[in-house]
Amino acid sequence: MNISVIGAGNMGGALIHGWAKSGKVSLTIADKNEALLAKFKETYPAITTTADNVAAVKNADIVVVVVKPWLMPVVLEEIKPALDLKKQIVVSDAANFTTDKLAETLGTAGQYCYVIPNIAAEFGASMSFIAKGKDTTDDSLAQVKALYDLCGDTLVVAENLVGPGMMMASCGIAYVMRYIRAQMEGGCEMGFYPQQAKQIALQTMQGAVSLLKETGWHPEEAIDKVTTPGGVTIKGLNELDHAGFNSAVIRSLKAGLK
Repeated sequence: MNISVIGAGNMGGALIHGWAKSGKVSLTIADKNEALLAKFKETYPAITTTADNVAAVKNADIVVVVVKPWLMPVVLEEIKPALDLKKQIVVSDAANFTTDKLAETLGTAGQYCYVIPNIAAEFGASMSFIAKGKDTTDDSLAQVKALYDLCGDTLVVAENLVGPGMMMASCGIAYVMRYIRAQMEGGCEMGFYPQQAKQIALQTMQGAVSLLKETGWHPEEAIDKVTTPGGVTIKGLNELDHAGFNSAVIRSLKAGLK
């Protein structure tokens, strides 16, 4: 499968790393930052790099556009003459740049998908949300899903759920980082060195995730396993509730949808 990626910034770069490491696709990447392209070429010699967006999309099976939302119309207008929309699949990885916007900007129906991954794609640990356009075939959707499966978990959803998915898993990764940072700060206050606190926080997070994945338990079921009457765990949980922890998390997830 020939994949062209336009945009090699934080998100585009994470996807490029993930796909290149898989060794299962042929990659062409385009970016105006030639120094950045040189670094990718040095790391992955098999990648084709170019500063020419138009050249990048030729002969691609799937064209993935990973630029800032306000740059999408400019980039799409630039590559429009070189696209073969009867054969190629075009994917928007830009927040809120939906399949309808792809069709409107490119001026025709086509095989369009709207996908939001997260930066853990670099390590094969993304959570990606995939929605197909109204004219996109099931076969094209399957190809896009198989591509993003190389970078982690995927979920095919209705397009109106990509935004909430982004808040949970793309923006949400930052919220998880904030919890880890807070746990580290608490550890330092109680006497651990910062690196020790980081190790503890990360392993605790990893343990919680592994426990839920392996057992299939609901989080409250796992909480019950470590919460004893009158014990220290329930005191800490009650402090989180007193501080409005659940409400703060839910409000943070919904904030970006307003």
